[in-house]
Amino acid sequence: MEPLWKEQDYLSCCGSKSFAKEMAAASPFADLDHALQSAREIWFNKIDVNGWLEAFASHPAIGAASPSISQWSKEEQSTALATATDSTVQELVEWNARYRAKFGFVFLICASGRGTLEILAELKKRYLNRPIVEFEIAAQENMKIIELRLAKLFKTQARTAPSMTTQLPATQSDKAGGNSQRTRPPITTHVLDVARGSPASGMEVHLEMWKDTLQCPSFTDRDSSKWMLVGSSVTNTDGRSGPLMGIVDYITPGFYRISFNTGKYVSSGFFPFVSIVFEVRENERSEHFHVPLLYSPFSFTTYRGS
Repeated sequence: MEPLWKEQDYLSCCGSKSFAKEMAAASPFADLDHALQSAREIWFNKIDVNGWLEAFASHPAIGAASPSISQWSKEEQSTALATATDSTVQELVEWNARYRAKFGFVFLICASGRGTLEILAELKKRYLNRPIVEFEIAAQENMKIIELRLAKLFKTQARTAPSMTTQLPATQSDKAGGNSQRTRPPITTHVLDVARGSPASGMEVHLEMWKDTLQCPSFTDRDSSKWMLVGSSVTNTDGRSGPLMGIVDYITPGFYRISFNTGKYVSSGFFPFVSIVFEVRENERSEHFHVPLLYSPFSFTTYRGS
């Protein structure tokens, strides 16, 4: 059983005081999945507009230089900061200001694993939304951040109580125990543009995990909220994505989905996106899963690589 964390602990996961109070009242949780299910129920069904806005206000603008930014925010924005240039930072500042002027709150996106150009493109795209639509999207993004931070909270518990059997989630951002034997994340990918005979550079990639341990995902569950974002990236000039998850010795068993934004890569192609669902079994926790995409505008294939 989870220790009785206080409201302040949950407040570090979400800046809404009402959310933190509800989570503290709902605890203790049997495991991370139980905590995530409760968090989703509380965030979407019990927190009002004021609570959402309070949570939004606790997040720094992407790329903002401020000594008050929390360590978790710094970690979540690390990829964006690492890929930033003076010109992209300035453009982010300008578009963040436009966004806030239009919608009244900070541009919110789960930045973990996302580069500056990807974030900037999403900001410009979402700027065109109607306020009521954008408000809901921002709430969804905030929920993704809550999920990542709850996973970190449970990871802290695992460090302080090694006898616990709760598994570390696949979304952790650093090496388990600090001495992983791996040199790369357990799940990787690359994309080859077979029509051009070259790596597919600049394709957006998302990795998700199915969070229902009692039921396997089915065809009808493809839009289910039970798919939780693990990480995202954009392929580089070699067609390889950045890290989609942390480097850990043992990956959490379960179902994973890796999706490729092929429609953005080739707007005239037949496939708006490609999603591949695969299972990691209990006896495969220490193995590596390389899931490449061989793509052309009118066909694709995949395989399990090494």
